[in-house]
Amino acid sequence: MRFALTGAAGYVAPKHMQAIKECGGELVAILDPHDSVGVIDSYFPNAEFFTDAERLDRHLYRLKQKGIPIDYLSICSPNYLHDAHCRMGLRNNAHVICEKPLGMTPDNIQMLQEMEKETGKNIYTILQLRLHPSIIALKQKIDVAPVGTKYLVDLTYITSRGNWYLRSWKGVYGKSGGIALNIGIHFFDMLLWIFGPVEYSKLFWKYDDYMCGKLNLEKAEVMWELSTDGNRLPDEIKKLDQRAYRSIQINEKEVEFTSGFTDLHKQSYQHIIDGQGFRAVEAQPSIELVYNMMQKTENN
Repeated sequence: MRFALTGAAGYVAPKHMQAIKECGGELVAILDPHDSVGVIDSYFPNAEFFTDAERLDRHLYRLKQKGIPIDYLSICSPNYLHDAHCRMGLRNNAHVICEKPLGMTPDNIQMLQEMEKETGKNIYTILQLRLHPSIIALKQKIDVAPVGTKYLVDLTYITSRGNWYLRSWKGVYGKSGGIALNIGIHFFDMLLWIFGPVEYSKLFWKYDDYMCGKLNLEKAEVMWELSTDGNRLPDEIKKLDQRAYRSIQINEKEVEFTSGFTDLHKQSYQHIIDGQGFRAVEAQPSIELVYNMMQKTENN
């Protein structure tokens, strides 16, 4: 299996490189506008490297013409480029593996699904919480509950980020979608996957580094909060010198999922290679949720 990758300088790219390597793939071409990407040498030092998307696109076309095309394009670039890079992969007759979020708006996702049909190639998205053992067990429990059962859910995710975060593309709403899309999208997807579609949503507070709100889902009422402000970490977490806090309480009982994240990208890749990956249509509900919440806020 031959892979190309867009976005090598960020936090998540090494997880993809490692997953490609451990699944027996070969990374043959990489794109990033920055050249501080020495991490590549730990995985695929012989990969071709480009700083311009146009040159990568031309290289992929030439590989296809030579009869040695890539099989997959993996996308770890900034969020606002995801749909464009997905289209690049499909144009080059490759399947696509895209980090969250798959797109910035529901329209992005709809267009990608239409292009999938045109090209006959698939777009897969990384929804690794759906592969976490504790989350799978929770969904199985909820699925067999009596019809009409409604749960009370509290979800908190605080992941401390330094001053660089808001000064990077991640702090620019038009490029990242804010922390709801950049940080929270996995959790919103998880909630919808487990508890069903949205009946009502309300955003209480929206700042660059903090958001909170309420969701009424088919099977749950959810209070949620997200933050990149380390000052909001619980005291017991600060005392342990930890920088992240995840908590899900269901009917005031904690769901344990602080561990088990190590191999989720490798599992995601293996599922995709085995034909069991999560498709664009499965990413759409959570993106619609975030988009609609933010539209309501902007219009008020």
